Parts: sequence; structure tokens; C-alpha cells
Amino acid sequence: MEHWTEYSHFFTALLVILDPIAAIPIFLALTKSYSYAERSRITNLTAITVVAVLVIASVTGETLLLAMGTSLSSFRVSGGIVLMIMALAMLQSRMDKVFAESDNAISDKNTIAIVPMAIPLLAGPGAISTVIIEMHRSTLNYHPWLVTLCIILAGLVLWLMLRMAGMIGRTLGITGFNIVHRLFGLVLIAIAVEMMANGLKELFPALAG
Repeated sequence: MEHWTEYSHFFTALLVILDPIAAIPIFLALTKSYSYAERSRITNLTAITVVAVLVIASVTGETLLLAMGTSLSSFRVSGGIVLMIMALAMLQSRMDKVFAESDNAISDKNTIAIVPMAIPLLAGPGAISTVIIEMHRSTLNYHPWLVTLCIILAGLVLWLMLRMAGMIGRTLGITGFNIVHRLFGLVLIAIAVEMMANGLKELFPALAG
């Protein structure tokens, strides 16, 4: 990867996949009885966990794939399929239903920052597969550092969004959330198609022409 625009593309794609806007109504529902200090603590822990999971995945991803006997090309195709499923769910506004009842089963207030907020809602299969693939798109010495920087910046945006969750929730309302959610879904479909196309070209070179 030689062009800086590629890193901005990765940052944008990762932000769309994390989809902090979609996480806000779930975050508000899970923390509806929390104090301001408790909600701030959950926000901090969620953002830190997401960044840590994605950085670890980006560094160890290839080793894990080799240990499981699969290739990066196959992972690109499977990751694209996962993103496509996520995107279709976003278009139909079904993402939040997975966690709609989870607040009734929480005993330790801090645990929601790890599950379900950080994993699997934010740092899920789509985000993990994206950072693994991105880390291996270039052999330049500075590439891993810039990928890590993009992950940290995405985590910072996520943190800011969750910090402003109450204000955003009041401003957008249900209709606003639905509109943004569907727009993000359309962008994610395009990213998924591109990821699968690249993986298939590597698996079947004849497709490249």
C-alpha cells in the first residue's frame, strides 16, 4: 500500500463496520439506570477493549490463520460474506434485536462494556476480519504502525460518540437512527463486495482476466 488515501479508506471502512451510531441506542438501553460516572466508565472500558481486541487481531491474525490451515484469500472471501450479512441486517434494522434483552441478565455493571458492547457488537467478526486483511496488504515498514494508528483513531471516534450518546439520541430520534443505519448498511455492502472480489481473484487468478 503506497497511497495515503488507502489508509483513509481503511479508517472509513473500519468506522462504518464498527458503526458507533448503531451502538448508541443499545448503549443507552443497557445503561439507562446508570449514573453519569458509571456511564463514563463503561464508555472508557468499551473503547479500550475494542482497540485492544482489534490491534491484537491485526498482529496475530496471520499466525492464527496458518495454524488453522486456511489462507488470507479465503479469509477475505469469508470476511466479505460476514460483512454482507451485517450490512443486510443493518438495512433491515435488525442489529439491535440481538441484544434487546441482555440488560435483564447483567449483574456486574462493568461487564456490559466487554460483552455485549465491545464483543461482539463493535469488535465483531466484521471488524476483526477487516483489520487482519488490512495488516497484510503491504510490506512497507511503516504500514503496521499506520494500521494501528487508524484503529486507535477509530476507537477515539467511538469513544466520543458514546460520550455524546445521550445528546445524539435526543437529536436523532428513532427516525434519524434508522436513516443513518441504512446509509451505513449501503456503504458496508460496497466494502463487502470489494473484499470478496479481491479474495476470489487471488483464489482464482483466471477471474482477474
